[in-house]
Amino acid sequence: MKHLLQLISNVKVLEAIGPKNPVITSVVSDSRQASAGGLFVAVRGTTVDGHTFIPLLTHSGIHAIVCEQLPEIMIPSITYIRVENSAIALGFIASEWYGNPSSKLKLVGVTGTNGKTTTATLIYEMARLQGHKAGLLSTVCNYVETTPYPAHQTTPDPLSLNHLLSLMVEAGCTYAAMEVSSHAAHQHRIAGLTFAGGIFTNLTRDHLDYHKTVEAYLAAKKSFFDGLGNEAWALTNIDDKAGNVMLQNTAARRLTYSLRSSADFNCRIIESRLDGMLLSFNGHEIETMFTGRFNAYNLTAVYGAALSLGWDPEQVLVDMSRLVPVAGRFQAFHAPNGATAIVDYAHTPDAVINVLAAIRDVVGKEGRIITVVGAGGNRDKGKRPIMAREAASRSEQLILTSDNPRFEKPMDILHDMEEGLDAEARTRTLVIADRREAIAAAAAIAGKGDVILIAGKGHEDYQEIEGVKHHFDDREVVREIFKTLDD
Repeated sequence: MKHLLQLISNVKVLEAIGPKNPVITSVVSDSRQASAGGLFVAVRGTTVDGHTFIPLLTHSGIHAIVCEQLPEIMIPSITYIRVENSAIALGFIASEWYGNPSSKLKLVGVTGTNGKTTTATLIYEMARLQGHKAGLLSTVCNYVETTPYPAHQTTPDPLSLNHLLSLMVEAGCTYAAMEVSSHAAHQHRIAGLTFAGGIFTNLTRDHLDYHKTVEAYLAAKKSFFDGLGNEAWALTNIDDKAGNVMLQNTAARRLTYSLRSSADFNCRIIESRLDGMLLSFNGHEIETMFTGRFNAYNLTAVYGAALSLGWDPEQVLVDMSRLVPVAGRFQAFHAPNGATAIVDYAHTPDAVINVLAAIRDVVGKEGRIITVVGAGGNRDKGKRPIMAREAASRSEQLILTSDNPRFEKPMDILHDMEEGLDAEARTRTLVIADRREAIAAAAAIAGKGDVILIAGKGHEDYQEIEGVKHHFDDREVVREIFKTLDD
């Protein structure tokens, strides 16, 4: 229990009506969870406006309501707090409710189109290799030290987020890494958090179904850096054209990393193979278990973050050589006939380009690349033909298949993708809506030295069809199919 005035101490209050400082027994933003003695924050969501539920709480026994617009009828026993933005207010209230856990951790946020999961996960792993207790908030799974908590979205809502951070503090964690999605930044889910540092990976076309324009998407990412305090650091990829934009208005200490230009943290790829790379960080060579230029960028961001957190430089290099790839991110599987399958989460044109470039660097002209890829339903349709075109131009064989069709018909999505193919590319393209059959077809085509890229789902163990998640794991399917080749 906490008093209302304590919970709203960092909130910009425009108007307060009702009892001055009631005791609050719970904080919710879902009216269905409201209970006697609680505080309800009415947030305007993308599909539902919490303000519409305020009249339903009249007889709930709730003690306080935070809102942007006061209801026409107000109950004398309820305290009404009017604010400019209730989503921002929720972030600060949630943080206060859970004892401001982010201020008790060295929290590192990672934003960008691609590389967020890998970079955040590797910072978490690095902290543990350095001997620290740490937590992770990511697309794949949330961890409080070694205890997993299912991840339902890239960045949780403020109450769930602060609850997980408080569990980290209780478990003795001193470090935490988290992905900061553009949705979360735009919806102020990270309001009220204290970050030790922030990382920008890159920016390419994605989520335009939500943000509408690339400029709005960039602005959402940039808002994370604009909100960093002057005691934090901001680390950006200056090889990306949006890299320096992220630092324009930040109060944080500005740091850069690069594979091409002079920066605070530089990386050079000396040797690349399907099972790893020899890299040089600021002149220090180490062997890693990662492949591809995109992973070299991720590792350079991790290197920069590690040194920015004050960890011993020599031990950082040792521990980086011990890091292993994240599940479903450039994960390799080998067939008895000498073919290799790579399962990767790449689901944007740029990510597909990067992964295929990494594969081509290794196989050269000696082996063929067979790409199996689809596109998610009810998402940005504009990227579908681009994905197909880029995949076809970098592969000897393309197989278009279903991803997560959601509420769209799979063949409608695949027809959209086909629009990106010219006549020549279509002669090298198969359209197989059933994803298992598509993977099996790729395995049947591939021979010794060939590489199959299965893109789009990575770590996901389901296919979402008509609102239902059916179990489907690319990794399991590959293993099963490759096993039959051995029989």
